[in-house]
Amino acid sequence: MVENLPLKTLSHAGLTIEGYSRAAVQTYWRISELKLGFDLGAQPWDFMGTPNWFISHTHMDHIAALPVYLARRRMMKMEPPTIYLSGSAIAPLNDMLNAFTRLDRGKLPCKFVAVQPGDEIELNREYVVQIGESAHTVPALSFLVWHRKNKLKEEFQGISGTEIRDLRKDGIEVSSEQRIPILGYTGDTTVAGLDNMPELYQAKILITEMTFVAANHSKEKIKKNGHMHLSDFIEQQDRFENEVVIAAHFSTRYSDSFIRRTVEKALPGLLDGRLHLWL
Repeated sequence: MVENLPLKTLSHAGLTIEGYSRAAVQTYWRISELKLGFDLGAQPWDFMGTPNWFISHTHMDHIAALPVYLARRRMMKMEPPTIYLSGSAIAPLNDMLNAFTRLDRGKLPCKFVAVQPGDEIELNREYVVQIGESAHTVPALSFLVWHRKNKLKEEFQGISGTEIRDLRKDGIEVSSEQRIPILGYTGDTTVAGLDNMPELYQAKILITEMTFVAANHSKEKIKKNGHMHLSDFIEQQDRFENEVVIAAHFSTRYSDSFIRRTVEKALPGLLDGRLHLWL
């Protein structure tokens, strides 16, 4: 395998989270078991086979690799991928891809699907992606993957299979859909992006941002620029019900050691070991 970009991996609850995110540099995430990725600020070679991508917003460090990804899939004779993103971004991105097509003299085929907060995308019978609204300086989306399954209603539990079959023949709905939030992704956002879809706090795995950690940075300016500060995590720490919280997108003005030292001092135990600093 060609290793062309930095990549970290974490496995939890049957999902493998792969990716990297640093503010103003590049952001990309892939969950191979779900056949989806979040953002394309760059594209590790191995991510090429992932056919579904959810783009949080169109800042360059989150979308710059889109034409590269499309060109590589075309070169490898793969089917055009599906890209889910804000509808307002589609026309400008088509203009960009047309320009690259003229420069590269090769088509860059893909299917853009416009989504907005409140929409749901069915990945398959088991998984649904709910679209939320993040709070950034450009239109921004969050994503929450739900695992759904049908469960026999309580009033029908304990009866025989034959009786259940007969009830279904009579048109009686004997089961109901149950959903479990398994994976959330906020992209770049203030804490409002979490509050806009509170179920993000309940996802088994949450991927979010902690761009700023230093105490001397203006919280008002950070909020205005659509980001979160370590203090937001301190204030909201009791709301994180997640089994794993991945904090990423740290500012490049900090060293890794400074980030670790500052966060561990402010949040001793790192949310009972659930908070992972993606460095």
